[in-house]
Amino acid sequence: TMSISSSAVLVSLNLSVWPAAKLDREVTDAVNSNANANINAGKFMKDLFAGTSLRKDIEKYAAHCRVKHLRMTLPWADKGERLLPTSMFLDYKSFINEAELKFNMLCDNFFIAYPQLLNDAPLHLGKLYKSEDYPSLDDVRGRFGFRYVISPLPEAGDFRLDVANEELQELQQKYARDYDVRLAEAMREPWERLHSTLTAMSEKLTDEPGSGDDDKPKKRYHETLVTNATDLCSLLTKLNIT
Repeated sequence: TMSISSSAVLVSLNLSVWPAAKLDREVTDAVNSNANANINAGKFMKDLFAGTSLRKDIEKYAAHCRVKHLRMTLPWADKGERLLPTSMFLDYKSFINEAELKFNMLCDNFFIAYPQLLNDAPLHLGKLYKSEDYPSLDDVRGRFGFRYVISPLPEAGDFRLDVANEELQELQQKYARDYDVRLAEAMREPWERLHSTLTAMSEKLTDEPGSGDDDKPKKRYHETLVTNATDLCSLLTKLNIT
């Protein structure tokens, strides 16, 4: 069993965003009925904040943060904890600090506008509007959150349990096996990232000859075709914790 506790830490990121979507049962039933369809054939979900992007901006930014978090870390536990190589720690901390500030700023913009958005909602939703669909501002504040936890990675077989020696040995062996499997999976993931990037490059670079007099290639390549790959290569050197 190889211990990587000195070359990586564990990090979990949990972003919550209120979807603000509501099933309209009356419209759903009417549409299904008019189509002579089963009552469960389709669902009509209404956007409670149609007409403004303030809530969607938070959702988009949260999605961007999740993608960047995944890019800078490696898979580890099923519960959402991921490996953060210590070589990436400063980059990650810089990203997460900035992300938290921006996320909270976008939320504050939404919270400040919330009373006015409630006033505007009947205008944007027309007959779909129902006042009971909208919670209080205090309730809404609790539906958004930015939480991350960075913790040390325990040594393989590091069990501090007061149990019989035989059982402890069995637990340590199982943990060591699981540890090795997780480590192998963590190290396979960057390889797969590189493989998919280079495969995509290879497919795009397999050019076909042009048609017509000028005989120019049909395809054009953007600079990002190369920069995406070189960026990934510099990232992969930091992600290689073994």
